[in-house]
Amino acid sequence: MTQSYELTTHAPDETRRLGWALGKGMRQGCIVRLYGDLGSGKTCFIQGLARGLEVPEAYDITSPTYTLIHEYPGRLALVHVDLYRLADAMAAESIGLWDLCGPQAVVAVEWAERLPDSEWPPDSMAVRMAMRDESTRRICLNGYGLEQDNLIKGALELWKS
Repeated sequence: MTQSYELTTHAPDETRRLGWALGKGMRQGCIVRLYGDLGSGKTCFIQGLARGLEVPEAYDITSPTYTLIHEYPGRLALVHVDLYRLADAMAAESIGLWDLCGPQAVVAVEWAERLPDSEWPPDSMAVRMAMRDESTRRICLNGYGLEQDNLIKGALELWKS
């Protein structure tokens, strides 16, 4: 059973700050699965995550919709994956998704719903995002495992301060 944390952001900068707080607390690699419709704030969240992982400001963090994968250097490397155009789990395997995971990289995956929950490692994290209006987002964070759960708790404390 996982703990679920729900919150609301009221501007893109708040969503970025939440991602920043999460990235700031990361001490080893993990998989961050992002769920949500187009425009729900997934890339915005990852922009903040990148800054929390100390990806230099010179890097423009954009969604890799057509290239499928962007990699950025930082305190921990950030691998940004977009599964929107993939048909199934076999396609994820063919792009080497699981080879990207390791202790020195955070793998942030947009459109994680393209793979069944059973395909994801048990110690990953899920971020579900929903639009309420043009700038308001409802975000639900789930950490699978004690380490991920503690990471989320710490990030929420930092985000609120």
